[in-house]
Amino acid sequence: MLVFLPYGYTQELIFHVQGFKPYGFYLTFIQFVLCSVFAFVERKLRMESGRTAPMRTHLFLSVLTVGTIGLSNASLGYLNYPTQVLFKCCKLIPVLVGGIFIQGKKYTCLDLLAAVLMSIGLAAFILTDTKISPSFSITGVVLISVALLFDAIVGNVQEQAMATYATPNSEIMMFSYSIGSVLLLLILALTQQLVPAVEFCAKNPEKTYGYGAVFSFLGYLGVQMVLTLIGISDAFIAVVVTTCRKAISIILSFLVFTKPFSFQYIWSGAMVLLGVFLHAYSKKLARQQRLPLTTREAQL
Repeated sequence: MLVFLPYGYTQELIFHVQGFKPYGFYLTFIQFVLCSVFAFVERKLRMESGRTAPMRTHLFLSVLTVGTIGLSNASLGYLNYPTQVLFKCCKLIPVLVGGIFIQGKKYTCLDLLAAVLMSIGLAAFILTDTKISPSFSITGVVLISVALLFDAIVGNVQEQAMATYATPNSEIMMFSYSIGSVLLLLILALTQQLVPAVEFCAKNPEKTYGYGAVFSFLGYLGVQMVLTLIGISDAFIAVVVTTCRKAISIILSFLVFTKPFSFQYIWSGAMVLLGVFLHAYSKKLARQQRLPLTTREAQL
């Protein structure tokens, strides 16, 4: 939490730099270049070399990661930071819908209640944003929605790679970010955003490259801490901590950065966060039911 709070603050701070909003993908390029270096250093420290997963898997993951992070960063040029955070909390919705219609999965009442709470809360939050926020744009909603679809896919592909090839997380991160850096460079060049972005950042190096470096380092460190938290506790605790962090980051965003406020933000945001908690609790109950009796007794 101590890492992700300044991470969110820095991300919003970058987009408050006058004129930076069109360059979300260039920020993603900076982030990918630095994170690929961080992952390379981590692999050297762990004395890891080579790769375990096929290159096509890493290429697919890099495309998905570019879509997830790139579109998410770009959406901040069109949305308030709290709205973007609320959207990220609702990743369960496309996963649940896809599971029902594509895989024929059956979900518990808690999962369905969680999805309903998230949907109503998010809809109310967006409705409030459209009425009082001058920075709200439907383009931002489309960008973050597509980013969530990519995110829902990338998690499954990462889990499959780890299970099938015993691929360490550092390998996935290094290849995803390094290949993604090349893809982003091509995207920026083809969309003619590269030169304007470089020229703009050259005029404000401290507030662009400086903030970008801090943002990238905190993001990479935060991912490692979440993975460590899952390893020493369980995914439920990690979700609770992450949800609390998101709630605090939304509160800080309203306190630190000037933006319109309505009390409707409070109850609609609380509904979304409650939905996240219920979904995590449902997964914990399902996992406990699959455990042997002696293991469940030990946890009680």
